[in-house]
Amino acid sequence: MNTSEQRIKIALQKSGRLTDRSLELLTRCGLKFTQSKDQLFCYGENMPIDLLLVRDDDIPGLVSDDVCDLGFAGLNVVQEKQLELQQNGSAALFDQVCALDFGHCRLVIAVPEESGYSGLESLRNARIATSYVATLGDFLKRQEIDAEIVYLSGAVEIAPRLGRADFVCDLVSTGSTLAANQLREVQTILKSEVVVIQTRASLCAEKRTWINRLLQRLDGVLQVRESKYVMLHAPRSALDRIVAILPGAESPTIIPLEGDGDKVAVHVVCRENVFWETLENLKSAGASSLLVLPVEKMLA
Repeated sequence: MNTSEQRIKIALQKSGRLTDRSLELLTRCGLKFTQSKDQLFCYGENMPIDLLLVRDDDIPGLVSDDVCDLGFAGLNVVQEKQLELQQNGSAALFDQVCALDFGHCRLVIAVPEESGYSGLESLRNARIATSYVATLGDFLKRQEIDAEIVYLSGAVEIAPRLGRADFVCDLVSTGSTLAANQLREVQTILKSEVVVIQTRASLCAEKRTWINRLLQRLDGVLQVRESKYVMLHAPRSALDRIVAILPGAESPTIIPLEGDGDKVAVHVVCRENVFWETLENLKSAGASSLLVLPVEKMLA
């Protein structure tokens, strides 16, 4: 699988808050890559996987057109492209295959703080500024609300002060930008995070194998982000109390201790963080020799 046509291509955001997290995640999946001089292409050294660093709103189109096999993009971008194509009588030729649980944000409608907003009826016949025309339009249609959508490619939050719109529909994470512009959220349209999309084009057997392997590794890395491997000694009589304290624990492995018929070693993966208070509670329940280790990756 050495030719360019046979190598898997993944489209990623070339710069911004999602880029580093995406690259870090792929590195944790075992991918080693060399970046080109123009910083827009990463060649996979140990796997037949290459990365294209592009504008985030180009990613769905590149996957839909089968230029790339996979894409990492915000759900807000993916849904906007899907709805845009649908409204033009076409279809997005890709599928969402998994969510990556980072890049969390939300698409909201916000109004000036002094506005007398009283629910969705206040949007009727209003002017709403946004960069997400298709998503907002779909929301208004489903709510049976007739409003004017004013397209702005950036600085949407200042539209009311410029007299361009009554309200805005914008992407927020903390909400600090809205607050700085005297706006308040009144309606969430979409909760977004980074998702993986895959082309619907037919793939050769080798590509399918590598994509399935990569998706499995992504799942393995994501499963253990907060997980800890806990080892401890405990009296058999205290096992029920101890297991009940362990946060998000699977069924533990119980190992008899040589020379001590009453005590056992307990090994368990906890899918939640293990705090000092948890260790103190375990000790109070009878546990000893407690050891907590990070889990780097795991395959079910």
